[in-house]
Order: sequence, then C-alpha cells, then structure tokens
Amino acid sequence: MYQLEMIRYIKRSHPNIDVIAGNIVTCKQAEHLIGAGADALRVGMGCGSICTTQEVMACGRPQATAVYKTGLYASQHGVPVIADGGIRSIGHVIKALSVGASAVMMGSMLAGTEEAPGEYFYKDGVRLKKYRGMGSLEAMSKGGDQRYFSEGDRIKIAQGVSGSVVDKGSVKRFVPYLLQGIRHGLQDIGVTSVQQLRERVMAGEVRFELRTAAAQLEGGVHSLHSYEKHFK
Repeated sequence: MYQLEMIRYIKRSHPNIDVIAGNIVTCKQAEHLIGAGADALRVGMGCGSICTTQEVMACGRPQATAVYKTGLYASQHGVPVIADGGIRSIGHVIKALSVGASAVMMGSMLAGTEEAPGEYFYKDGVRLKKYRGMGSLEAMSKGGDQRYFSEGDRIKIAQGVSGSVVDKGSVKRFVPYLLQGIRHGLQDIGVTSVQQLRERVMAGEVRFELRTAAAQLEGGVHSLHSYEKHFK
C-alpha cells in the first residue's frame, strides 16, 4: 500500500516525472502498480547474485518466467519492464530482452569495474572488489534496512549477503564489450534488432528449448585440462 500511495502522490505532485516501480514478479502486482500510475516496472525477486529472499522468505519467482509474464501484461498498457537480477553474461541479457525486458540491471556484472564504489583488494593473487546486497546485514546496518521497512526492528533478518567480485576494468572498455556481444548474439539468432527478436519470439519463429544436464555441459567449455576466460 505504501508504494501505491507514493506513486499516486508523485504523479499528482510531479506529473512530468517518470516513476519506475517494483520489484514485482506477477501480473497482479503489475496491474496494481500500473493502475497507480507507474511508468515502468522493475521485475525480479530473490534472483540476484547477492540476494537470499527466495531462500530465506520463500518468496520469489524464476526470473525468465517473471519477466515474460509481467512483460506480456505491461506491454498491453505500453509500460516497459526492467529485468532486475540473474544477469551474469551477455547470453542472459539476450534472453531477458527476448522474453520481454526493455532493459536489464547488471549489478554484479558492473560491480567489479573501476567506476563502481569500493576499493580493490587482492586475495590469492586475484584483484577483487567488495560487493554487498542491500538486504545484507552489513548494508542494513548502514541504512539499507529502510528498504525493507525494518529500521525499527531489534532483530534484523538478512535477505542478502556480502561478497566480492573479480576486477573487470573500466566501464569504458567493459560496456562496449557487452554491446558488441549482444550484436553478435542477435546476428547468430538471425535478427537485426531487439524489436525483431521479440516479434519473432512472440510469433514462435524464435523458440526456447529445454536442455538436459548433458546438453548444458557440452554447451560450455569442456574437455580441457585448464583454460582462461577473458572479458576484455
């Protein structure tokens, strides 16, 4: 109710400001927020790399399903959706766009860049940067608990963890790498734009297929003694 009232207040007081609301995972939630005046929706619950909401609170939904279902409903009202959580590679970006997302959030992917907050440190010879979830106890102790309406609670329930991510260099090099990878992905699928990708998915011309565990293994790097993976 708080979010609905806040959206209505903002749209009444500042009608020219676009409001992104969320996070949601169901069409009913999308209906409520769009009805209140939301201009865009953020979709995802418990699927982020540092989020434990699904484990701790038994609340959430598989991300592709959430984006697809809410995206279908929101598109009928001209409202875009943002896929928030679970993006670990260029392939995940392409999948999110194909099932209905207009944009994706890439917290963990960009957390290791030079421009991200935090200092670098070394562990076992690897350059790392600290990355924490807003639902972690560390973040909650510094104001993150307001997001979960638990700032007055004596006992805090963490919905996230703190960890570290590998150095990815500057976003000035990393983002162009991501964009080029998405272009190549669309090329391999046989489409010339994100719009065409979505149209062909909806028409059944581009389809998802279930893969066995064996198929997933052979689809990745295998049969090597060792290998290096470079992102830039």
